[in-house]
Amino acid sequence: MYADVILPLPLSGSFTYSIPANMEKSIRRGMRVTVPFGSKKYYTAIIIKIHRQKPGNFVIKDIHSLLDSIPVVIEHQLELWEWISFYYLSSQGDVCKAALPPPMLPEDLQIGYIPKSEEWFRINPALKDTEISTAVERAPKQQVLLDEIIWFFTENEKDNISRKEVKELNGYSPAILSSLIKKEILFPFTIERSRLHRETTSNHPPYPLSEEQQKALDTVQHSFSDKHTVLLHGATSSGKTEIYIHLIDQLLQEGKQVLYLLPEIALTTELTHRLQAVFDDKIGIYHSGIDDQERTEIWLKMLSDKPYEIILGVRSSLFLPFRRLGLVIVDEEHETSYKQQDPSPRYHARDTAIMLAHLSGAKTLLGSATPSIESYYNAQTGKYDLVTLNERFGGVEAPLVRLQNTKDLRRRKKMKSLLAPVLMDEINAALENGEQAILLRNRRGFAPMIECAECAWTPKCDHCDVTLTYHKKVNSLVCHYCNTTYPLPTECPSCHAGELKTLGTGTERLEEEVAQLFPGVTVGRMDSDTTRGKDSFERIINDFQENRIRILVGTQMISKGLDFGNVRVVGIIAADSMLNYPDFRSHERGFQLMIQAAGRAGRRDTQGMVIIQTADPAQPIYRFITRNDYDGFYQSQIVERKLFKYPPYTRLISIVLKHKDEQKVEYAANAFSQLLKKSLGDRVLGPNKPVVSRIQQQYIREILLKIDHAISPSHVRQIIKSAESHFRENSKFKQILVYYNVDWV
Repeated sequence: MYADVILPLPLSGSFTYSIPANMEKSIRRGMRVTVPFGSKKYYTAIIIKIHRQKPGNFVIKDIHSLLDSIPVVIEHQLELWEWISFYYLSSQGDVCKAALPPPMLPEDLQIGYIPKSEEWFRINPALKDTEISTAVERAPKQQVLLDEIIWFFTENEKDNISRKEVKELNGYSPAILSSLIKKEILFPFTIERSRLHRETTSNHPPYPLSEEQQKALDTVQHSFSDKHTVLLHGATSSGKTEIYIHLIDQLLQEGKQVLYLLPEIALTTELTHRLQAVFDDKIGIYHSGIDDQERTEIWLKMLSDKPYEIILGVRSSLFLPFRRLGLVIVDEEHETSYKQQDPSPRYHARDTAIMLAHLSGAKTLLGSATPSIESYYNAQTGKYDLVTLNERFGGVEAPLVRLQNTKDLRRRKKMKSLLAPVLMDEINAALENGEQAILLRNRRGFAPMIECAECAWTPKCDHCDVTLTYHKKVNSLVCHYCNTTYPLPTECPSCHAGELKTLGTGTERLEEEVAQLFPGVTVGRMDSDTTRGKDSFERIINDFQENRIRILVGTQMISKGLDFGNVRVVGIIAADSMLNYPDFRSHERGFQLMIQAAGRAGRRDTQGMVIIQTADPAQPIYRFITRNDYDGFYQSQIVERKLFKYPPYTRLISIVLKHKDEQKVEYAANAFSQLLKKSLGDRVLGPNKPVVSRIQQQYIREILLKIDHAISPSHVRQIIKSAESHFRENSKFKQILVYYNVDWV
């Protein structure tokens, strides 16, 4: 018998090994084995097929060992891996490595999953009291600790004690405890402990829904009888989460499991508390922020007789083994964070979630106040059902949105700071009323660049073709692509004469200026620089919710689904910068970000105020934002998308080529492009030199494919792989790195 296995390596296809006779009866698809690969290395691999067809005329190596008694990867997971590999043009080895926690695929076979254990002690039952007394009568310190242990047993009605508890007793020292063990007065033993234990919380049933929420819930449930995927288009603060909770409660009563996906780790903290208050210990949290051992333990628990009924997590939680999956919720489905960029596989969690649900016989609920154009198109054309929830929960009014023309204000010398006068007035009014404000500037650092006033020299990264951002707190220049840090020059290294001045504004500068404009008011900042430390995001959120921070400055992080009850004013600084990227999705992303940020404003008894600072108020997109008119925005975008053959009317596949030699990568990209054009013609665009054409010393070229939906993915894959095969036949291209980004965002 033979087994085909997947190795966690970036290699195409599977590899065949012979199954030793003593394993034939116990080995199954989805189990882990160790196999020899290469001359001396051994790897952990996953069995995907067992058969009797001997391949080729070469020596077949034996499987070295079988690691599992049951499959650790179940059937629908293997089917999902196969689909991801096929659709996203990645190797199954890359999918395998992304899916399983590292301890389940150890590179060093001596270091696998290590169960957590605690050392405990009990008194030797074979010893009489007189024998114990005799053993310690000349060791008063041992007698003291022993008396303390006996007292602990009596007080707690126990006959064993943990090492942690022993350490808290009078008279404890490691040497004294060791002496009692050596004299066999105390017997040590170990107890395995779960890393997943959490304190139970007082839980309550789901809160009653409003009339509008109940109507939306009923419509979602009815839609699921006809459609597998439903889009819930709910305004910001409309109470989508409470609808999710009611749906989850229903699914659990039916004995099903639920996967609740979020775009960012940071969002799990607040939502965990809300879900635990209803579902207590039925919920498991899974993301890259928890350690690998705990992730492994969650995986094994999901295979057990008592798995979690709800998993709350980010895109990696799609890979967990669900046996009774009934519903997948993709909250904030429009978020680009759902798209994996590096490394491979570059899958989109939203679309992969829909496929997971399909393979599991489950349903998918997508939720957003600002749906992606693709999802809304699918809902409009009948692929998904659409459920709309327009009313904010509790009758809270939508915020009033006002534009401030910063170009005109500067011309009239009314802009004395980074904030328009109207915005400053609104913040002052909110502060006087005990309320809070949020300021969005979607660029971190103090200034995007510095420049010599004399010769216009600007510092650039040595490894990437980008200007460096000035970070004042650390007095350094930082590359936001490779994170290399450079000291700030004391003079211009080009002309040695001009003064170095900062250009533009980042969150760090905005925070500093706001603190000066509102003395005595606590200003906080939330961006990737201030949230790197453990629990730093939660600390900032908690300080803002408890009103210890009165004004919160931040990047797009502050717009993502966070629920603040005391915010009256939201200011959007340099709004035009969100719309001016050379990307067909820039207006969509800018609209989503500004609407989501605006949704943080408003209280039950006070209408929120949103001030958008723009130098171009005539830009049509602002008309849709001020009216909160998603449908109007969608109609304007869909016309352009159809005209220029962009998604949802086509599929985009980006082919990226990299090499340290620019001439070689340019030549290679042209050759690859010509091979593709033989079959795809004018659907092949490029190769192009991207805006940032060198990152970490690698020069980059991109080829973009615009594929009609009439062409099947399998046919496109065949064309691309055939072109790559011919491309690799040229020895000049062997060192060129090529990768694919399907459904590029």
